[in-house]
Amino acid sequence: MSELPLHPLDPLSLAELTRARDILVREKALDAQARFAIAELREPDKSVVLDFDESVWTGSTPPATFPRVAFLVVIDGPRGEVCEATVDLVGERVLTWQTMPFGETPYGQAPILFDDFLTAERVVKADSAWRAAIRRRGLTDAEIERVQVDPFSAGYFDRDGEKGRRLVRAVSYWREALTDNAYAHPIEGVVAVVDLTAQVVLELIDDGRIIPVPRRKLNYDTPSLGPARQTLKPLDIVQPEGPSFTVEGWHVRWQNWTFRIGFTPREGLVLHRLGWDDGTGSRPILYRASVTEMVVPYADPSTNHYWKSAFDAGEYGLGRLANTLELGCDCLGLIHYFDVPSLDDFGAPFLMKNAICMHEEDYGTLWKHYEIRTGVFEMRRSRRLVISFFATVGNYDYGFYWYLYQDGTIQLETKLTGIIQTSAIMPGESYPWGGMVSEGLGGPTHQHFFNVRLHMMVDGECNSISESEFHPRPVGADNPYGNVFDIRTRQLMNESEAAREADGATGRYWKVFNPNTKNALGAHPGYKLVVNPSPLMLAQPDSFVRQRGGFATKHVWVTPFDPRERYASGDYPNQHAGGGGLPAYIQQNRSIDNTDLVLWHTFGHTHVCKPEDMPVMPVEYAGFILKPNNFFSGNPAMDLPGKSNAASCRHDGKVEKAKSGCCGTTA
Repeated sequence: MSELPLHPLDPLSLAELTRARDILVREKALDAQARFAIAELREPDKSVVLDFDESVWTGSTPPATFPRVAFLVVIDGPRGEVCEATVDLVGERVLTWQTMPFGETPYGQAPILFDDFLTAERVVKADSAWRAAIRRRGLTDAEIERVQVDPFSAGYFDRDGEKGRRLVRAVSYWREALTDNAYAHPIEGVVAVVDLTAQVVLELIDDGRIIPVPRRKLNYDTPSLGPARQTLKPLDIVQPEGPSFTVEGWHVRWQNWTFRIGFTPREGLVLHRLGWDDGTGSRPILYRASVTEMVVPYADPSTNHYWKSAFDAGEYGLGRLANTLELGCDCLGLIHYFDVPSLDDFGAPFLMKNAICMHEEDYGTLWKHYEIRTGVFEMRRSRRLVISFFATVGNYDYGFYWYLYQDGTIQLETKLTGIIQTSAIMPGESYPWGGMVSEGLGGPTHQHFFNVRLHMMVDGECNSISESEFHPRPVGADNPYGNVFDIRTRQLMNESEAAREADGATGRYWKVFNPNTKNALGAHPGYKLVVNPSPLMLAQPDSFVRQRGGFATKHVWVTPFDPRERYASGDYPNQHAGGGGLPAYIQQNRSIDNTDLVLWHTFGHTHVCKPEDMPVMPVEYAGFILKPNNFFSGNPAMDLPGKSNAASCRHDGKVEKAKSGCCGTTA
C-alpha cells in the first residue's frame, strides 16, 4: 500500500498512524503507560468524498488535497481515565481532547485490550484467595501454574462497587499440558473480578460448589487428532489468465462492481462506495457497509455464566482481533490480500498481514433454460467475488464474508466456529441450562446476534423504505377459486414505525428505493432486504443484557444518517448501563422519507450445544441478502459468455475436456 493516501477514505497508513501518535504524545505529554485502544481514520464528511475527483490524483502529487484526521482512544494506565482525541495530520495538531465521563451514569469503558488479558491473568494467579479456591477443587500448586485464566468483559449489574471501575471477570480452566484445549476442563464456581487499573482482584466469588474438573482431553491440534482420512483427492482452483478483478490501492473493480475497502479496529472490514457500472458510470447502491456490533448472551444463571454477554465488536474490537489469513487454509484460489496498518496497545505501529482476503469463486448455475421444442439450450455459470476477514474473540472465531454476484446481488455471510463455552457437571447429573457435550461437560445454551449498518445510496443520496408482505385474498367474485393472494405494501415514514420484526408466515420484506427516479416501467429503482430465519433476544425485557443489547430486539431499524450514530449498541458498550445505540437513536422519531437513509439489520443464531460441537464446532451460518428490485431493466447477467471456462466436465463416469458451447448450444 502507498504511504500517500490516494483517496479521502483510505485507511490511515503506518506513517500517518505514527505521526498521529507522535503528535498526541508531544502535545498531551503521554508517557509509556498510556494505552491506545483505538486508532483509525475519522472519515471526512460525505460531501468531501462525493466531490473528490479521483482522476486528478495519482499519488505522486503532494499529499493533503483532502482532510486527513485520525481518531484515537487513549487509556491513562495509572489513573484509568479514557480520552478521545482527534488529530489533524495535515496541520499536525490535536483538534480535540476529551476525557470520557465513565464515572457517571450510564458509565461505559474503553474496549478491552490484549494487554488487559495478560494483566488479568497475572493478577488472578497471584491472588491467594483464588489459589485457595482452586486447591479446594483438587488441583495442586504445580497444576495451578498451568491453569488458563480467561478474562471476560464484566457486563453491568448496577453494583456500586463496580461502577466507574475498569473491570473484567475471570474464569479458569485446567490444562495438563500448555497446548491442551482448556475449554474441555472448566473449573466451576470460581470467578475473579479484576480491577485493571488498580491491578487487584476486587472480589473473589466462590459459590462453594466442588464439582470435579472434567479430565477427558478434547484436543484439536493435528498431532492429537490421529491419522487423517485418506479418501480426499486434491481440488485445485486454477486461473491461468489471472483474476477478473483489478486493485488500485484500496479501490477494487470486478465485473460491473466498483467499491473501496476500509477497515477499523471495531468493525473490521468496511465496504465504501459500492456501485454498479453499467457503462455510463457507476450507479451508487451503498455508501458504507459494516458490521458494527454483536452480542452473545448466555442462558445459564449459575456463577460462571449468568454475566456472560460479550459485545465482541464494542468490548473487544473485531478489527483488532483479525487473523492473519493463510493461502490454502482460510482462502483458496488466486488471492489478493490486503495488509492493514494499525497501532498496538502501546502505540507501536505494525502491519496486520493478510487481514483481508479477496478472491473469486464458482457458484454453480446463474441462469439456465433448455427449450425442448427448438433445441435451444443456454446456461451460464455464476461467479462471485468474496471479500472476507476472520476474527478470533477468546474461544470463538467469526468469519465475515461479503459476496458480490454478477446479477447485482449483495450478500453478507457470517461463519461461526471455534470452541463453545463449557460448564463442569457433577458425575451422573445432567445439565439443565444447555446440552451435554462430553462426560461431565455441558455447553450453555446461548445466542449470537450481529448488527450490520447499511448506509444506503440507491441511485442517489435520498432514499425511502417500504415494507411488503403477502396475504391470501378471501374467496369472492374476484377470487372464485381461492388461489389469489395479494402483496400489501406500505411506506415506512418515521423511525418508530420502522423498528420491525421479520415474519416468515407473510414473507415480510423491506425495499430501499429512490423515490426521485423511475425505470422504463415506471417503478422506483430499489434493493430488497432478504432476511434469513433469525431469532430475537430471548432475555427478559428488564434484564441487564437486554437493556444493553437492545438492538437485538428487532430485525430491522431505519434512521436518517447522522455521523454520530455509528454503532448499534452505542459508542462504549463495555460496562455501559444500557439504553444506548439504536433504541436511543429512534427516540427522536425522525422522518425517513426521501432522505439520506441508514438501514440497520439484526440477524443471528440460537445455539443449543451438542457433542458434535466439540472439540471445535463446525461452522454455523447467519446473514442476509440484498437483491436488486427494479434497479435493472432486465437480467444484468445476460451478457455473460456461454463458453465454459472449466478445464473439464464430468459425464457418464468419465472426465472429458470441456467443449465450446458446453454451457450454451443452439440447434
